[in-house]
Amino acid sequence: MTYLITGGAGFVGSHVAEALLQRGDVVVVIDNFNDYYDPAIKRGNAARLGDYEKYTLIEGDIRDLALLERLFADEGISHVAHLAAMPGVRASVEQVRLYMDVNLTGAMNLLEASKIHQVKQFVLASTSSVYGKTEVLPFIESDTADRPLAAYPASKRAAELLGHTYHNLVDMNVTVLRFFNVYGPAGRPDMMPWKLMDATQSGEVIRLFNNGDIHRDWTYIADTVRGVLAALDKPMGYEVINLGCGAPISLSEFVEIIEEYAGRTIKKLATPTPLSDPPITYCDNSKARDLLGFAPTVSTRDGLWRTWQWYREFRAL
Repeated sequence: MTYLITGGAGFVGSHVAEALLQRGDVVVVIDNFNDYYDPAIKRGNAARLGDYEKYTLIEGDIRDLALLERLFADEGISHVAHLAAMPGVRASVEQVRLYMDVNLTGAMNLLEASKIHQVKQFVLASTSSVYGKTEVLPFIESDTADRPLAAYPASKRAAELLGHTYHNLVDMNVTVLRFFNVYGPAGRPDMMPWKLMDATQSGEVIRLFNNGDIHRDWTYIADTVRGVLAALDKPMGYEVINLGCGAPISLSEFVEIIEEYAGRTIKKLATPTPLSDPPITYCDNSKARDLLGFAPTVSTRDGLWRTWQWYREFRAL
């Protein structure tokens, strides 16, 4: 079996790829190393994976259908973990065309190639953002999730629906995983954990939406990776599954934990929550527990400690 990891040089993708390589699987990574954040970080992730014998890196774009057709044929892809995307809710507000092109057209290209080459299992990374400002708490998969607040979740929800089309028409196994605020070592620098840790050193002022009274269901990267691998290993027809810790905390508390670990106070500025951002993410993960044996083990406090230790080493503090 050969696993294709799209966006495999990114945060979640590189961790998933490494976990597969560590258990002895053949892994092909495709990544276009775009500049949404510093490509050098992704280059570093790709270089780390290069230590494994059964690893192949393809530098390319999932919108390049001809490239994908060659890749699937030449590498004999049997399983796909589609993690590549233009990320970021707020960044998508002014770049609707780009987000729909990458996140929907790219997904379509991969689903089409998977159909042609009879891929055994297709795992599609989606997002808790598809739930928008739902009043159903915790977020549960039976929610219609039909009121996205920005182009990013809209593009992801559209890709989810397209996955069902391929399941319906060609009986493809497609598992949609809705990620909840994934964080941890080697995370993305545009996300709150890294930004806050940087702020403890730089003195940069951090904007706190609603004065820190918003809640997020932070899910540690190792827990997320275990969920992705479980989904890759278990074709189930078509399923949509929340993959989150199930224990949201306020942004204020999140900041206080990082301040405690850093031994420094972060400068803060209260600001209104943008229209693109929901007041809370809160995962009902009972379906993941039942179908995937998913059992998150890392609390936010412990996960931030591990992330802070990585950050100190990364920044040579």
